[in-house]
Amino acid sequence: MRHLPNLICLARIALIWPVVSALRAGDYTTALVLFGIAAISDGLDGFLAKRFNWASELGKFLDPVADKLLLMTVFVTATWLGLVPWWLTAAAVARDVLIGLGALVFRLWFGPLHGRPRVPSKINTALQLGYLLCVMVNAASGYPTEGWLTTLAVITFGTTVISGADYVIAFTRRAWNMPVAPSTSPPATGERTR
Repeated sequence: MRHLPNLICLARIALIWPVVSALRAGDYTTALVLFGIAAISDGLDGFLAKRFNWASELGKFLDPVADKLLLMTVFVTATWLGLVPWWLTAAAVARDVLIGLGALVFRLWFGPLHGRPRVPSKINTALQLGYLLCVMVNAASGYPTEGWLTTLAVITFGTTVISGADYVIAFTRRAWNMPVAPSTSPPATGERTR
């Protein structure tokens, strides 16, 4: 049972293609149901890992990867189909690329990253999932109205920008506060060449 959260993450990744296929086929009800299951699984795996102490190093990697793959693929597909404005998808993709590059640079130059997802990131992920669910409900039923969707898109855009900036500030602050390794080279002052 310890591996159940990881299996849920893998199931979320496996749902990506059926969601995209349903969207491309115009079967918005099926896409909505499958995406809804994937969205619920995002909270479920985290709850199980914390509640029963089933967290693992693999899970710490799989969970954000599953989230990003699901969200980015659906954002890009929905934008291609004209369901989501390009500026919101561009912001969402740019944020994840920025965070990924920042984490890579930090890992290569300063060492491993230890920490939990930041609060603005959690809010942003929830809003992105909620926004995409509303888009699919609208495509399937006509509700909520386009005005509500636009308002939600603007709010989601705002949290996306704030979350990206928050990660950049956090990476920069953590790198700045890292202890400086002592130099192994001999001091150059006061030495004479022979």
